[in-house]
Amino acid sequence: MATRMTANGVSTTTAPGTEQYETFYSALRGKRISRVMYDYRDTDNELFSCVAPTLEECRRKRDEWLKAKIGGSK
Repeated sequence: MATRMTANGVSTTTAPGTEQYETFYSALRGKRISRVMYDYRDTDNELFSCVAPTLEECRRKRDEWLKAKIGGSK
């Protein structure tokens, strides 16, 4: 799968505090389904990546990840 989000297998999301996403299509049991590939580069330069059915779901997962990071650092 060709993607604009990676170059040689490395995320192109480089600026801290930014997100990047794209929709792709896959087949599941003969049906075409859409998925969102999502990358978020945190302000401490750590990368969060996920794949989910919608952009809203990706952002919800990102928010959970951020809450866990903040809670885990105390």
